[in-house]
Amino acid sequence: MSDFQVLDDYLDAAFTGQERLSSADLQRGAVAADLPATALTRLDALPEGEYAQDEAAEALRALDV
Repeated sequence: MSDFQVLDDYLDAAFTGQERLSSADLQRGAVAADLPATALTRLDALPEGEYAQDEAAEALRALDV
């Protein structure tokens, strides 16, 4: 499974019942979900702020890590 598929699956779960999440919330949840190191690296590079699910997915794909 590619990092993007892992991240998309994670975002689907993380945003269940949530409209927006902070980058810190996403990072904490990813650690708790035991995502692969490469996915964690991408999430760690996400700029601070709050994101809707589609915004987070777009920002993660745009990162150059």
